[in-house]
Amino acid sequence: MRMIKVLAITGGLLAVPFAAQADQASADRLSHLLEPLKTYSADFEQQILDAGGSSLQDTSGHMWLSRPGHFRWEVNQPYRQLVVSDGNEVTLYDPDLEQVTIQPLDDRVTHTPALLLSGRASALADNYDVTRQQQGATETFTLVPQANDTLFEQLKLTFYSEKLDALQMTDSTGQRTAIDFDDAETNVSIDPAQFAFEIPEGADVIREQSPAAP
Repeated sequence: MRMIKVLAITGGLLAVPFAAQADQASADRLSHLLEPLKTYSADFEQQILDAGGSSLQDTSGHMWLSRPGHFRWEVNQPYRQLVVSDGNEVTLYDPDLEQVTIQPLDDRVTHTPALLLSGRASALADNYDVTRQQQGATETFTLVPQANDTLFEQLKLTFYSEKLDALQMTDSTGQRTAIDFDDAETNVSIDPAQFAFEIPEGADVIREQSPAAP
């Protein structure tokens, strides 16, 4: 099944490197930026890059989130795909394959980077080692999961003028998944129906169990 590797943007966001602040203050600052983010809606362009920086795949679409726990990630190009969280379960729907995969929402959010934004900001310090870099109005936070059962080794969240601007995920092979947000709206009213999913008639349904806690 085709999987959406949710999140991020290229690593060259900072033209001049700064020493990372690897302490509780970095996690506190990230929580400070995320905590007021109750809803978020934006267009996105996503790229998957190999370890050498060559593009493997480009996708685009729209995303919505409503904290806590509600998320919708809708890919329109080059093929349709949908990820929806209703706060209890995460559903991945592939219309071309007529396949639906459902699994419980893992509160640790370490294995599903896209859901990190819709989770509890206070949980970041419990699940990640957080460092921070800043250049002018751009702040980039690097998150390294403390657990081993994750799909990525590093996640970067970039804010411009305290607004979420981009995300980047790097896996163990050096492959990066990158995303730029555009036309973002924060703390606007979002129809709750966006976070509900009705299984299409005739679709194959796969139900997965949440991984056991360490």
